[in-house]
Amino acid sequence: MNNTHALAEFLAGLRYEDLPEAVVARTEDLFLDWLGSALASQGRHPIPLFQRYARRMGPADGRSRVLVDGSATSAYFAALVNGASSHLVEQDDLHNSSVLHPATVVFPAALAAAQDLGRSGRDLILAAVAGYEAGIRIGEFLGRSHYRIFHTTATVGTLAAAVAVGKLLGLDARQFVHCLGSAGTQAAGLWEFLRDAADSKQLHTAKAAADGLLAAYLTADGLTGAQNILEGEQGMAAGMSSDAEPRWLVDGLGSRWALVETSFKFHASCRHTHPAADALLALMQREGLQAEDIARVTTRVHQGAIDVLGRVVVPQTVHQAKFSMGTVLGLIAVHGKAGLVEFERFALQDPRVAAFRDKVGMQLDAEVDGAYPQRWLGRVEVLTIDGRQLHGAIDEPKGDPGNSLSRAELEDKFRRLLAFAGERGEAEAARLIDASWRLHALESLEAFA
Repeated sequence: MNNTHALAEFLAGLRYEDLPEAVVARTEDLFLDWLGSALASQGRHPIPLFQRYARRMGPADGRSRVLVDGSATSAYFAALVNGASSHLVEQDDLHNSSVLHPATVVFPAALAAAQDLGRSGRDLILAAVAGYEAGIRIGEFLGRSHYRIFHTTATVGTLAAAVAVGKLLGLDARQFVHCLGSAGTQAAGLWEFLRDAADSKQLHTAKAAADGLLAAYLTADGLTGAQNILEGEQGMAAGMSSDAEPRWLVDGLGSRWALVETSFKFHASCRHTHPAADALLALMQREGLQAEDIARVTTRVHQGAIDVLGRVVVPQTVHQAKFSMGTVLGLIAVHGKAGLVEFERFALQDPRVAAFRDKVGMQLDAEVDGAYPQRWLGRVEVLTIDGRQLHGAIDEPKGDPGNSLSRAELEDKFRRLLAFAGERGEAEAARLIDASWRLHALESLEAFA
């Protein structure tokens, strides 16, 4: 039995009763966090484009729901739009060592399928756990070289979404192998879009969620897929990685719950900026500095940060600004935070943020790079106007498992995400929070319709 088949055996045999209480609770935390990200994008480009496409191509009387407008459609198009909307504001979760955003591909597919199939909250939780556990391990398997060219959330996300939906469909081990094969052969998503401030990142997650769902439904109906899509001679690792490590595919199955290792996003920006942002904020608070006191900031980073953030020099859109280390640190220095409102109001318009952006540089650091991707260390060096050399360091960015968000903080974040969209009041926020905390007890998912 190869690693793909061993993973499929685990996925097929996984039961809700096998899940520790902490895993169930964490899944509810991650679900609420994802739901807020999806709803925050309402009305913001390019999400209406996906909505119009779904209305044009999909049925208007399906059992699944598009979250941003509540419209009914098929599971496929609900997964497509919800996958796009939950990855726009850059507030969705991230798993460090796989460099995967699991929620934005797993939950859109799983919720759409669960609504289509009339499943319960428990079913949705089990499906999500299966998708997270498979997706994280496949991301770790493909390694750092994969992420340099490919957007892992797009590629691996297709398989994670397929697994989640496959669990809802009750696939057996043999079918899970076929499902992975059909999902893997569709996996795509390249980083080149960042250079041009293009909208492809939302297309990546939309297609990953929808195509994963497609693979699972077709598998349940009899479609076959490659039997060794991950490790095969012409499989994903062969074409998309130079440092693939097969042991990660089965690492600690049933004992290591990778889902609980997932981090929440505190700042509304690319996760690669968070360690430096936290380190700079802590240093400025410690030293009593203002933005005007700083002459230069050098962020000491891992290579992955340079590969992704180095493409953005002068951001042209708010979304591209979230991938600019200088802009993020400029918001932190000038406004004290890099949240949704700060990006919307100041990232492109505030000359003080632009001036600070030009003071920021990135430098590869051996310690930071050696710890990545298991740990995302924050290290900054600051030269002040009066000539002082100051150093800031954090080992766990806000939101990491060892520095996580409490349920109260998650509720606050959720309310801020809904307020940013401006379409739902406090009563609706309270209702959705309550439903999310009771996800394990819900007999239906109509609360999210």
